[in-house]
Amino acid sequence: MAIIHRATLSPSKLKLIEKYLPVQPWFAKDGSAPPELLGAYRFDDPDGEVGLETHLVSQGGKVYQVPLSYRGSEMHGAKDSLLGTMEHSVLGPRWVYDGCADPVYVAALVTAILTGQREADQFVEMDGALEPRKSSVNVKGSGTPGSEVPVLTPAAPITQDSVTSIDAGALTLQVNRVLEPGAPGGEDSACLRGTWAEQSRPVLLASLSQA
Repeated sequence: MAIIHRATLSPSKLKLIEKYLPVQPWFAKDGSAPPELLGAYRFDDPDGEVGLETHLVSQGGKVYQVPLSYRGSEMHGAKDSLLGTMEHSVLGPRWVYDGCADPVYVAALVTAILTGQREADQFVEMDGALEPRKSSVNVKGSGTPGSEVPVLTPAAPITQDSVTSIDAGALTLQVNRVLEPGAPGGEDSACLRGTWAEQSRPVLLASLSQA
């Protein structure tokens, strides 16, 4: 369960993404208008310490997937994966990282794929009560509930073309940075697929392979 605080963020998540995207090798620099947020989905951190949210943004006719993790302190050894810091009016300073470099995000994504999980249920805190909020992106793993999740030891992510691979020990996780809404894929693999308002046919977001 993800609890969304009614808070002011400075800078906003989209501002950080706008600064982050143009310097990525998989981003097509076309000089068009700023990226448009299509939606986002969240996973739960079992320890409740790290915020895990993946944004889908559109620019120049392409759809980009931007996994982020939000932490209350710096993550050791991850300076190169830091998008920046933002001030959260409820939680205080937050360090925002590329989720592919965060072991908590990697574990949550692998678990969702192997156990067939969906995105986390979201609730907005209003006047001391929790009101449900519908996710703008719906995802589902291809696995089966109760499936075993191996112990993971994620290495630094490596990106080739538009796919980021993370060697996690027992398996390798691939995260698609550029999505292909009209292309089939991943039907027979361990993967995560998603839909959003403009995309009713499931799109391949991430997949697993044996290391």
